[in-house]
Amino acid sequence: MDDLRAILTPLITDVSANRPVALCIVLEQRGSAPQRPGAAMMVRPDGTTLGTVGGGSGEAEVRGQAVELLKTGQPTALSLDLDQEHGWDDAQICGGQMLVGIVPITNEQTLAPFGAASKLVQQRQPATVPITIERDSHAVEYRINLPVPPKLLIAGAGHVGQAVSLLAATLDFQITVIDDRADIAAPANFPASVELLVGDITATLRNYPIDSACYIVIVTRGHQHDQDALAAVIHAPAAYVGMMGSKRKSASVLAALERTGVKRELLDTVHTPIGLPIGSATLNEIAISIMAEIVQTRRRSTTKVVEGPL
Repeated sequence: MDDLRAILTPLITDVSANRPVALCIVLEQRGSAPQRPGAAMMVRPDGTTLGTVGGGSGEAEVRGQAVELLKTGQPTALSLDLDQEHGWDDAQICGGQMLVGIVPITNEQTLAPFGAASKLVQQRQPATVPITIERDSHAVEYRINLPVPPKLLIAGAGHVGQAVSLLAATLDFQITVIDDRADIAAPANFPASVELLVGDITATLRNYPIDSACYIVIVTRGHQHDQDALAAVIHAPAAYVGMMGSKRKSASVLAALERTGVKRELLDTVHTPIGLPIGSATLNEIAISIMAEIVQTRRRSTTKVVEGPL
């Protein structure tokens, strides 16, 4: 996660403790650049940082400006030409341009919009933070949109579910694993950040608050369990539903659900056999194919992270 959500909690913690910080956020990008609009970095008065706006000498210049602006409290914009002087990597010149907003956050008043956004994010609601900066001697407003954090629901705590959760934990997903076997859905088998729900898979999925930022992976231990799990979520507003299985098994499950009255156009949205066709053979390769397909689906979103100038 390289957007504002990644640094929102430490930003609020620091400022609430009377430790001012500067938010540095990419507002505009032209040509080839190491980061896109929305990439964010927090800079403390001592120059330490969290997050990134691209690295290299360009980021170093942003950091230096941020430290200076923490003394004046005046939000401003810094334009970077990513050429020989500002290349983010000495061996690779990007040749693009970035406009980075630098916003000192020093008190309760300047912190308030971030606190309000954090509460909405915690409630799985979209949030917006207004940013006003000085640009060419004018006050210019931007809106930073924080989409609902992506949730990965894995139905099945077996080997595939474990491998998928391990890979997903390195990505920007909140992960929940559901299984009815307590010995399999055990903390020792999963990253510490994974939420484990032990109980009937179908009933748990049916009662789970699935929203449009949920990605569902069905990898239970059997044909009937997969079919029941898919039936439980097929009408939910999930961003992605994938089910593991051969083409023959997948066709059989979909046909069975169609006979129960589920519309074919809805069944056609299910990713099954699950994952991108990369020729995966090992457990880890299967997990990569699944998460690659999920990331591909997620990144097709047209949500604009930064709007402006307004």
